[in-house]
Amino acid sequence: MTTPPPGAQRAEAQPPASARPPLRRPRRMLLGGVSVALARHVGMPLPLARAGFLVLTVFGGAGALLYLWLWALVPLEDRSAEREDERPVRRAAPVAAVSVVLGAVAGLIAVAWSFADGGASLTPGILECTLLSSAAVAWTFLLDTQDAARRAGYLRTVRTGAAVVLVATGVGLLISDPWVGVAVLAVVMIVLGAVVLLLPRIAGLWTDLITERSARVREEQRAEIAAHLHDSVLQTLALIQNRADAQSEIARLARAQERELRDWLFAGTDPFAGDLATELRRLAGALELEHPVRIDLVVAGAAGELPAEATAALLGAAREAMLNAARHAGGDVSVYLESTPTGVDVFVRDRGAGFDQAAVPAGRLGIRESIHGRMARAGGVATVTSGDTGTEVHLHLDTGGRS
Repeated sequence: MTTPPPGAQRAEAQPPASARPPLRRPRRMLLGGVSVALARHVGMPLPLARAGFLVLTVFGGAGALLYLWLWALVPLEDRSAEREDERPVRRAAPVAAVSVVLGAVAGLIAVAWSFADGGASLTPGILECTLLSSAAVAWTFLLDTQDAARRAGYLRTVRTGAAVVLVATGVGLLISDPWVGVAVLAVVMIVLGAVVLLLPRIAGLWTDLITERSARVREEQRAEIAAHLHDSVLQTLALIQNRADAQSEIARLARAQERELRDWLFAGTDPFAGDLATELRRLAGALELEHPVRIDLVVAGAAGELPAEATAALLGAAREAMLNAARHAGGDVSVYLESTPTGVDVFVRDRGAGFDQAAVPAGRLGIRESIHGRMARAGGVATVTSGDTGTEVHLHLDTGGRS
């Protein structure tokens, strides 16, 4: 067995050099994150990287061009490597607000120069004011909209400020009786400011119009589909239920398909549909698939918002009543939900043979605990009436005038 030379052993013992961090811009940055990305990738101090861009900018703007080029090409950090609350892009420098302030300063200089010069030549500051204000608006639309740290009020303030600067500067230049070339630029500034001020409102109205038109088109299409299905599929399903025995598998499947189809067609169109009614419909549909029963639910009145405990108690007691009716009676079961400003009532009635409540064994806790006990703990009342013509369970809960 050969022994490797000592130099090879030392080379193997040395850990491999760590790879450079990828060239990625952070999602928390001052301006564009280029300096931070370059400093991390090269391994230089961050102040040195920023100073390098500033020094190169002095020589013909090379630093600014290099910064913009890297900003456009260097991607952002991967979102999966960050926490959920740190994923949005956040810039610390208020670029748009600073541009508006600088534009306002340039506008004041232009107006003051125009009054002092008498409009004999092209007034300095006009182009600077226009470019800075327009850049501020463009920044808010292109970059600040992706910044979660900027609120909508900040964006509106910047855009309104840019529009005010443009319009005020243009009006000031016109009042100073400037040269005809400056007058043309002043009119352009006024028009541009008006567009900046009114464009968000016009865009909002246009968006609302498109949304309303799309909603109307979808509603018309839904109405056409509903009419077609009502004349064909729904009537066929109803005919199957009427011709077949209520306890047969075909009738139960047709009933379930009809219920699902009606819920899809008329979703959101029932003015009485609330949380309690929706849950009762869901429970009835589930029981119809499990037992040979057909449950008809009728809702009257708009139920107000109930406490979670009260809603759970009503749903639990109503489900137990419907389950007992499905198991022991079958056939058709009627469920009636009535809501008033003072209370909520649920009636569950079947057409079975009935039963003697006194003969129910003490160990059977379905009616005693699941219906009576549950309603009593919620502050309600449950009444069970049974006879030769069927059984009716009445659940009442006093809401104390809540609406």
